[in-house]
Amino acid sequence: MKYLIFTVFLLNFASCTSIKKYNEQRLNIIPPDKLRHDVDFAYKKLQEMHPNLNWYISKKELYFKFDSLKSTINKPLTPTQFYFKLQPVIAQIREGHLSLKIPAKRFSKKEIKALKNKKGLFGRFEYHVENDHLYFIENKDSIQNIKPGTELLSINDVPVSNYLKKYRELISSDGYNTTFYSYYLKDVFFNFFVAEKGIMDSAKIETLYNNKKQTLVLKRESKNKQEIEKDKADKKRTPEKKINDYVASTSSYNRSFKFLDKDSTVAYMKIKSFSRSFSDKFYKDSFAKIKNAESSYLIIDIRENYGGSLYEINQLYSYLAPEPFVLIKPSQLTSRVTPLKTNYFRKSNPLQYTVKSLVYPGYFFYQALNVYKGKDGVAYYKMKENKPTKPKENAFKGKVYVLINGGSFSASSVISSKLKYDKRATLVGEETGGANDGTVAGFYSYQQLPNSKIDLPIGLLLIQPNITFENTKKGVTPDVEIEQSMQDIIDQKDSQLDWVKAEIKKEKESLKIAD
Repeated sequence: MKYLIFTVFLLNFASCTSIKKYNEQRLNIIPPDKLRHDVDFAYKKLQEMHPNLNWYISKKELYFKFDSLKSTINKPLTPTQFYFKLQPVIAQIREGHLSLKIPAKRFSKKEIKALKNKKGLFGRFEYHVENDHLYFIENKDSIQNIKPGTELLSINDVPVSNYLKKYRELISSDGYNTTFYSYYLKDVFFNFFVAEKGIMDSAKIETLYNNKKQTLVLKRESKNKQEIEKDKADKKRTPEKKINDYVASTSSYNRSFKFLDKDSTVAYMKIKSFSRSFSDKFYKDSFAKIKNAESSYLIIDIRENYGGSLYEINQLYSYLAPEPFVLIKPSQLTSRVTPLKTNYFRKSNPLQYTVKSLVYPGYFFYQALNVYKGKDGVAYYKMKENKPTKPKENAFKGKVYVLINGGSFSASSVISSKLKYDKRATLVGEETGGANDGTVAGFYSYQQLPNSKIDLPIGLLLIQPNITFENTKKGVTPDVEIEQSMQDIIDQKDSQLDWVKAEIKKEKESLKIAD
């Protein structure tokens, strides 16, 4: 027992030392020549590992951008300052999954515990971005009586428009898609802000509502006893929370299912993320209910679903397909050894390192055996999703509508593209944030820049839906385009879902007349 206690003590000590060392390093001033070396390192690793680096930008243009960046680095910078110079160049590769990890401060367990007992400063609101304007659209706690539709003009006397312009350049989108930015930026705006400015206990803000400006002070408040107890209860995993993938931080379910009418002819499925967790059980139960109810219509809502598991979307498609299908094309790699560059021992403490070392031979052979060379001489990685899949016994045979928007990214775009190509669903909403013809993701190699110590995760697999490519270099376009305005969101009016419901109602009425 005493050895176990000693081991735990050593691991905690090592963790605290590591956090302290990291936070000290992120404040270091790095000389220009070393920063330029980091630029070269990043460019070299991208050329080595990224399977489609010049999909949206020519080799000549990309080289010019990296070379031009080096000429602007003429003074020492901290890692954070350097991040804000290098990431805009990475973003111009136009690969949505390709992005530097921002060198934000890390917190000790003691600091995390203290923050958990306090409410967020900016995180208690919901936001909406339009061009260079940031609006509050939800204020559940009625903080400072800020009304939905209020514009946030400035934070501590700095115009918010300045931040929006700066942070937009940091976001990588697939190809020449433009719908992704506003959705993603509203979610990550304050991640960038806090990484740049640090965590604040208060902030002076200027707002605009009904042509009236107002100056307010937001303060970080402590949670009361009831709120702390609720947080603890939210963390407890019930069978319902598991199947529907409950997210405690937002007090909401990742997946939900219901019927939209009394006779259960219209089923509705909302999926916020393809997390895979308990997805098999969720789809099995949901489609069993649909079959028992003899539903004629299914609406699948993947708006603002940033993607996730290919396994899960393959499972979902197997409940929609009328015949055996192949979800994605063979997944391309830069070389046969690429899968062995996935930083197997990354972030392992001494105990984890020991365990991983014991199972590494099995991991090595598994990765090596899953790579094969195609007739074209290119290396490919074997995946279940690029092999034929049979439809499920309970596969839905009725009419399918899929709701999409600029927040539908990655796996959401893959399944949308496949459904549209196979004419298995009617897509309603906005162009997706992810590309119609695929993306680069799968698994990653985390490359750490040698001097700034910034992580650069590089996707190693070219993931493309099994379709005939459109080569538009944009997202999946809907069959029926309907935009959702900020006022619709404030009024809780879902114009996209309403259109589908109205269309189904018309079809039902026409069928009655025909009978």
